[in-house]
Amino acid sequence: MSKTETATTAAKATTSTSTTTPKAAETNARQQLETYRVYVVTWNVGSRFPDNISLRQLLGLHDDASGDAADYLPDIYAIGLQEVNAQPQQQVLGLFKEDPWTHKAKKLLRFYDYVAVKTEQMQGLLLTMFVRRPHVEHIKDMEAEFTRTGFGGIWGNKGAVSVRFTLYGCGLSFVVAHLAAHDHQLDERIEDYKQILENHHYHVKRYREIYDHDYVFWFGDLNFRLQGTDTSAEVREALRDDRLHDALIKRDQLFEVREKTQQAFQVMHERLPAFPPTFKFKEGTSEYDLKRRPAWTDRIMYAVQPLNRQPGMQLAIEQCSYKSHPAYSISDHKPVTSDFTIKLYPNYREPGVQFTPPSVWRMGNENTVEYRKQPEFEEGPNDWIAIYATDYASLADYVAYEYVNQAESPTSSDSNPDRDHFETPGPTPRRTRRHQHRNQQRLRRQQEANEELVRLDFADDIDLRHGEQYLLVYFRSTGLRGVTSIAGISSTFVAEKRSGSPHRTEYHVD
Repeated sequence: MSKTETATTAAKATTSTSTTTPKAAETNARQQLETYRVYVVTWNVGSRFPDNISLRQLLGLHDDASGDAADYLPDIYAIGLQEVNAQPQQQVLGLFKEDPWTHKAKKLLRFYDYVAVKTEQMQGLLLTMFVRRPHVEHIKDMEAEFTRTGFGGIWGNKGAVSVRFTLYGCGLSFVVAHLAAHDHQLDERIEDYKQILENHHYHVKRYREIYDHDYVFWFGDLNFRLQGTDTSAEVREALRDDRLHDALIKRDQLFEVREKTQQAFQVMHERLPAFPPTFKFKEGTSEYDLKRRPAWTDRIMYAVQPLNRQPGMQLAIEQCSYKSHPAYSISDHKPVTSDFTIKLYPNYREPGVQFTPPSVWRMGNENTVEYRKQPEFEEGPNDWIAIYATDYASLADYVAYEYVNQAESPTSSDSNPDRDHFETPGPTPRRTRRHQHRNQQRLRRQQEANEELVRLDFADDIDLRHGEQYLLVYFRSTGLRGVTSIAGISSTFVAEKRSGSPHRTEYHVD
């Protein structure tokens, strides 16, 4: 067992008990941890598309996003899907368009003020993370990873994808997996788990491995079945007697390897499912298909790291709900959701940049963006500043961007109508044409007291809409596997058409 597994195992008995010094207890009394909600979805969609279905019930949404209902919305959505249609034509289409499931969820959640901050896909495995807008500027060191386990690790039909980030000083990792199928493949499922742990590595200091994180959510079609030799019909009959439910779940293979033999997932927690098995159903119905024994294949687990790094402020997690959604019948699996509360550090801020409040963006002119860089803030080699419409629903929806440290050469892009995945644009971004700048020194730095004042020119051919509102987002990028942080967000400004003389005049957004 690794040292991180050992540390997390120490928390198996409790997720909130700690011994604190009197001074730490006093600090804890003065400054309570803040509570946030995380909503996790897992669903094997059987290569089906989300046509003619509503995701409201699945996402636990009310019809009205205002008033008291908004107060109970999750802070984070993690939507993990398996067997998303990954035919070659779909993969080619995915290079230019958003996956239909991500698009449908984004279209619904934008009404509730959520932003899609990261999507990661490996063949049929898809993970999309949504965060409520007020939290976006606090996301640090976001990174995605994947591990193939199919056909000895060379094929991505089985394995895991994950997204990790730091929020308010705590590291969170979300792992969605699809493990080996069939009743007799228990050893292969255990081996899949071990391969994912061995091969899943992040590029963020302090959070190199999955179990290094303060909170871990591991979910998906884990394909664990029932121990024993019952026939499919016998299992179905047993499920009709509520008294036999507990006996069946105690023969669940995941319960066996997690609690008894501790061969896999031994550091994870799970409220045992109180809902019926979620596999295998006749498509379009809630009737079990007796070609396979019913089983709880679709699961959501969690862990909290007890060795958190702020004395006297013990992190904690609670699994508030855990249920299936039998009304959804497009595949042979039923979706499963779980609602959690977690504790994060209060008033936590990391060094970043502060934009000078912008006012107006003169279309057709070069515009200068101005910001102050805090002394503790370290620029990355590929930092960039992007322009977004104020109602953006995804970090992939930027309108234009300029690099910070590469501003000596005109390598910016002007628009992004087809981009479907949020990534750092990279040293050679995709662009339709090269910008022309009158001022070749597009980046100017000036030291002021303990801060650095930076001015960066945006080209005159940025394609904004007259009268609409926009904002600026500063992305810090290390260049390592797309590790990206949000370092600052400006207030809003209005784009206005240039009036008067047709020649270009520089206009400072300040």
